[in-house]
Amino acid sequence: MAERATCECGGDIPGGRPRGEEDRFRGLLEAAPDAMVIVDDTGIIRLVNAQTEALFGYRREELLGRPVELLVPGRFRTHHTTHRNGYAHNQQVRPMGAGLDLYGLRKDGTEFPVEISLSPLETADGLLVSAAVRDVSERKAAEERFRGLLEAAPDAMVIVDDTGIIRLVNAQTEALFGYRREELLGHPVELLVPGRFRTHHTTHRNGYAHNQQVRPMGAGLDLYGLRKDGTEFPVEISLSPLETADGLLVSAAVRDVSERKAAEERINELAALVESSQDAILAKTLDGRITYWNAAAQRLYGFSAAEAVGQHVSILAPPDMTDEIRLLLDRLRRGEKVEHFETLRVTRSGAMLDVDVTLWPTRSPDGTVIGACAIVRDISDRKRAEAELTELYEQQRHIALTLQRSLMGTPPAIPDLATASRYLPATQGAGVGGDWFDLIPLGAGRVGVLIGDVMGRGLEAAAVMGQLRSAAHALAKTGMRPRQLMQALDTVVADLNVPDQLVTCCYLVVAADSGEVVICSAGHLPVLVAVPGEGVRALPTPVNAPLGVGGVIFEQHTATIARGATLVLYTDGLIETPGTDIEDQLTQLIGTLDKLASSGLDLEAAADHVLKTLLPDANGHDDVTLLLTQVPAAPLATAGAELCAEPRAVRDGRGFLAATLCTWGFVERTDDACLLLSEILTNAVQHAQGPIGLRVRRTDTELTVEVSDPSPQLPQPRVAAEEEESGRGLQLVRALADDWGVRPTDEGKTTWFSLRMGHAVALRPAGP
Repeated sequence: MAERATCECGGDIPGGRPRGEEDRFRGLLEAAPDAMVIVDDTGIIRLVNAQTEALFGYRREELLGRPVELLVPGRFRTHHTTHRNGYAHNQQVRPMGAGLDLYGLRKDGTEFPVEISLSPLETADGLLVSAAVRDVSERKAAEERFRGLLEAAPDAMVIVDDTGIIRLVNAQTEALFGYRREELLGHPVELLVPGRFRTHHTTHRNGYAHNQQVRPMGAGLDLYGLRKDGTEFPVEISLSPLETADGLLVSAAVRDVSERKAAEERINELAALVESSQDAILAKTLDGRITYWNAAAQRLYGFSAAEAVGQHVSILAPPDMTDEIRLLLDRLRRGEKVEHFETLRVTRSGAMLDVDVTLWPTRSPDGTVIGACAIVRDISDRKRAEAELTELYEQQRHIALTLQRSLMGTPPAIPDLATASRYLPATQGAGVGGDWFDLIPLGAGRVGVLIGDVMGRGLEAAAVMGQLRSAAHALAKTGMRPRQLMQALDTVVADLNVPDQLVTCCYLVVAADSGEVVICSAGHLPVLVAVPGEGVRALPTPVNAPLGVGGVIFEQHTATIARGATLVLYTDGLIETPGTDIEDQLTQLIGTLDKLASSGLDLEAAADHVLKTLLPDANGHDDVTLLLTQVPAAPLATAGAELCAEPRAVRDGRGFLAATLCTWGFVERTDDACLLLSEILTNAVQHAQGPIGLRVRRTDTELTVEVSDPSPQLPQPRVAAEEEESGRGLQLVRALADDWGVRPTDEGKTTWFSLRMGHAVALRPAGP
């Protein structure tokens, strides 16, 4: 081996150099700014300088002759040995900071980042490797701070070199473009540029490299980015040049402006819509000064934008309506919106306009009201059309109501029967509907009460109603029982052949002498009975289907109600109103009638009160019918007898009648009454079987005589031939009686006649 020289403070001198060279070498080594560590090919430290001692914290003698791995953190030592051995076979100069993250290990066990440059030294003793070690802690910290600032930036940050290669990006870049960081680093920045712009982008990039300047965000260019998924989006980019030791870098801050561009497009669209609107649109300050005036406003008012802007909005109002302008401005200052306010405005020429105005406040970002906008529509033509339509509607409504009343008819006034009725036409359409009611005098102290409702409105419903009312009136006059009348009306509805037409109807026969009520309802609402002191209840009624269903066997019910009680009949328009529940309305009706029954109001006042309570709003209801009927007081006197069906029954009946009338002091028409009774009894004896019932009843104005027998065959008046001995009895009854009739009963029939009294006669207390 070659002779080895020794450096007094730095270890063996490589190659046994002369003393002068050794001093120069050591001087150079100590003068180096970096820590210098020289190792042999086995990794043993042969030489260090003072900077090495200062950097690693070891004294020189603690390092010399020790493996270089002493200065390497334990986690890297295995790989370091491998890399060192590889370097021995592939010797080359490696410059400082050649792309590796390296760390040194101090004597105190702390690690710190380093950059190392390696240089091989061929000596007589073999290969030595010189390692210049530099502490880059401060630079790494600065880089970390830079990266932290880069990551904290709100925009995507892309840093490229002067060749356009991406060197650094932040997390916002990954999120914005959809690439992972490693997919971008080392790639041309054109990767993020749509293909249609790439050629020009390269030219612009090269031009920027020769004309470096800061370009602020949004500097007048329409720029687009390209995501990994191929979608484009509008961006703004600010550029900043960075001069570094490695050359020029360019920092690009990229901001996605998709939302702002969309907002700008919407604003532009709205501006175009406002300007092209057929309605006048204007803006004003809170003190009423006009700040915006569109083309439609110029057409409407005649003022150009130059003439209107800056003027007070009161120039558009008639002189006597300036207070209205002030009140509207006050409402806008309070933040109120005024919708579809109809008023008058004046044009430049002085013409008056009917307008519809909608006003709303405009606000600053903090919510403060700073102005107002208005949309004004000329409704002069509409107002004229409305006036014409109103006049035409009133004419049609008058015609319709006249038709309705004609079809409904006017029920006759019935002596001793107190009634009150109300009919309200529908507030929608022409007012024609299908409601009707009728009062039918049946004679012998009996009254038919009828109410009905044809479903729907209009002329068709009214026409059906008119036909049914006429048919029902005629059928009732025959004395039909309520269930028979309903059966007949059901056939009438079927014969009318109106598709899907349903009719509800209720018919009652009220007998004055007994207080008996026979009722049959075809799907109609319940009849209510108000009895003073006893409250209000529904009259029991079998549930039958409406008329027009077909195939229904109708049932009736007989009830006795108190004298002075009031029957309440009505149609669904009274309790089926928009926005209400029918059960709640029916409960309210019963409660209202209950109060009226105890207050003693007459029927007319009661009818008005019911309508006012249940229909407080005059609009929005169907046609309504309300009928109040008070049960008549009992007759002044009644008497009755039962006779056998034999010829002597005529004599016995005549004698009973004469004695009764004598007892009552009713002698004025006794002979007429006895004669008529003889004729009726004779028919009963000849054509019926016993027993025969005789009933006499009188009021202060009328005498009624009834004869009942079990035969269902009704007598028919006829003209008798000269040689016939029969057939003249009913003709005589027709001639002498003020009223007469025959009605079927469940047991047979009843024939009756009535005689009016010329003057009141006091009843005698004695007599049967």
